[in-house]
Amino acid sequence: MTGAKQAQALKGSIVIMAVILMLFTGCSTLKKDDQATATTTAPATRKDAPVYHDFDDVLIPKELKKERDDSFVYRTAGFTVGVLSLKARVDVGTLIVFFEKNMPKDNWRMISEFKSPRTMMLYQKENRWAVIEINEGTYYTSVKIWVAPTMSTAGSGLLK
Repeated sequence: MTGAKQAQALKGSIVIMAVILMLFTGCSTLKKDDQATATTTAPATRKDAPVYHDFDDVLIPKELKKERDDSFVYRTAGFTVGVLSLKARVDVGTLIVFFEKNMPKDNWRMISEFKSPRTMMLYQKENRWAVIEINEGTYYTSVKIWVAPTMSTAGSGLLK
């Protein structure tokens, strides 16, 4: 082989090795991107998870934001009652399904439900009632959750 042919063969070998090296580096970069995407996706799922606000046994969708001026919650040792007012841009049907699925998980028993432009859901526990009102407005859907003590006998409850 002449010197020119050897130089040309060497250049060809270098080009082939460079292409192979780029392929391997490209694949490893893609794997790192996939791993980064997987780790950034997982916390977003937890961030969207429902939360408990003032009532420790009424789960609330994360999208709903508390309206402090329209809420009143009374808390004593082991007992919380009042009204929690929330709003968000969410579908009424989605909220109804959310509460129907999650209230029983906290031992609430559905008593009745009225579905209309103003949806009312009534739940009961051994010592409390919960009323969930869902209203679809022009820009927002508002949700009010009342939790009140049961009155099993006359003169019982908070105001005896």
